[in-house]
Amino acid sequence: MIRLYDYWRSSAAYRVRIVLNLKHVPYERHDISLLEGLHRAPENLARNPQGFVPTLEVDGETITQSLAIIDYLDALYPEPRMVPRNPLARARVLARALVVTADIHPVNNLRILKRLETQFGADQAAKDSWYRHWIEEGFAALEAMAGDGPFLGGDSPDLADICLVPQLYNARRFSVPLDAFPKLVKADAAAAAIPEIAAAHPDRIGPAG
Repeated sequence: MIRLYDYWRSSAAYRVRIVLNLKHVPYERHDISLLEGLHRAPENLARNPQGFVPTLEVDGETITQSLAIIDYLDALYPEPRMVPRNPLARARVLARALVVTADIHPVNNLRILKRLETQFGADQAAKDSWYRHWIEEGFAALEAMAGDGPFLGGDSPDLADICLVPQLYNARRFSVPLDAFPKLVKADAAAAAIPEIAAAHPDRIGPAG
């Protein structure tokens, strides 16, 4: 039995849902509401010491951090591959993915936005401006790193695309202008046309799970 401890709007959890769907891995989804603070509940801390989502539970073993989970799934269910085996191609996919997962997402997640408010007095407009700034800066780099498409690295989605899709969902929520990023928008549209990726969208999951 595979269980995913998830939150519908979590970018990291969204990535894992996409990969589970693409690899056709059956799983049981458990909603952990971040807005209700359930990620800090003792039972979630017991499975994920950081108090985050997602957590993947497989035969009683738990795996945290979305990229670690995806790496595990890539090893266990090799097709379709999210990260290529060729060393150079692998490095390029990881570099594109890390623009999102290491440089955009960490400074824009819920706990950072709350800290901006509680420690520095940031109002909603200031938090929104902060959020858009880091997305635009990261997207400018990722646009330059993207190939000719339809996906970021070529003809099929890879880890970088799996990371891009949730970030573009967030960008639209925060009204980030996207005209400067045609390759990213193109890759996102190509991904949205794949039923397994579309099925992972937060609007298909919903806040009640």
